[in-house]
Amino acid sequence: MAEPKLVLPTMDAIQRWQGVAVPNAAARHGLADFEALIADLEKLRGEMAFEEEPAGFEAALRDCRDKGS
Repeated sequence: MAEPKLVLPTMDAIQRWQGVAVPNAAARHGLADFEALIADLEKLRGEMAFEEEPAGFEAALRDCRDKGS
């Protein structure tokens, strides 16, 4: 199976910015999962607004409490 095109540039960027290399095959596989995640998030573009999410931990607690009442 071919490696997703995002893996090598991401590994290079991590090496350049953080000074560390991907340590093993599991880490490399984890990077491959990001391509699908990014694609899924791009599908949501324009559908969500900041106001749909609580702006902080306290706001999230209030939001959960209000829904449970």
